[in-house]
Amino acid sequence: MADINNKVAENVEGLFYVDDQCIACQRCIDEAPENFRMNENFSHSYVYKQPENDTEKKHCEYAMESCPAEAIGNDG
Repeated sequence: MADINNKVAENVEGLFYVDDQCIACQRCIDEAPENFRMNENFSHSYVYKQPENDTEKKHCEYAMESCPAEAIGNDG
């Protein structure tokens, strides 16, 4: 389970975040490309835009549920 105390620095403020357990598999980017990106050295992903509508929120929730490292969290 993602730990809010270990969020990666690149996350934008909001409900969803990626923590330091990310294994850079890119699954979240595949599931929610409007909201997740890979960092510059490709060591982890991060939330670059919080969901702005129900569709984006649904995609972020699916990314969180399918994350093999359980590195995506939701503050909500």
